[in-house]
Amino acid sequence: MSENRRLIAVAIDREGRVAGHAGRAHRWRVFDVWPGEAAEEAYSLELAEHACLHEWHVCAWPERHPLHAVDVAIAGSAGDGVIRRLGERGVSLLTTGESDPARAVKAYLADDLPPGAPHDEHSCGGEGHQVA
Repeated sequence: MSENRRLIAVAIDREGRVAGHAGRAHRWRVFDVWPGEAAEEAYSLELAEHACLHEWHVCAWPERHPLHAVDVAIAGSAGDGVIRRLGERGVSLLTTGESDPARAVKAYLADDLPPGAPHDEHSCGGEGHQVA
């Protein structure tokens, strides 16, 4: 897919599976991918409550989030706002039905990532999601 080194972050839940919602995820596993080599887990991020993407991107100063440093982010689902805001920072946010983070990265690298679930805006809650 690429001839460049990349960082790929996968949202994870408390059980270590791919988290169902990118904007509300507080845990991310980051994989380091060198051209021609298998992805290796590099580090994990544990975000404070106010630092999930859904909250961060609507705050007064939405800059310099740790996920803005990765090239690709993967989660079970994502809203258009989070996808757009990460894209503005050069991060591609993809969704998948794969539950294992390492398999999700491997599938992405093989250009065979299973599609994610549609984003349910009503269950998401929060600013920008509720219809008046």
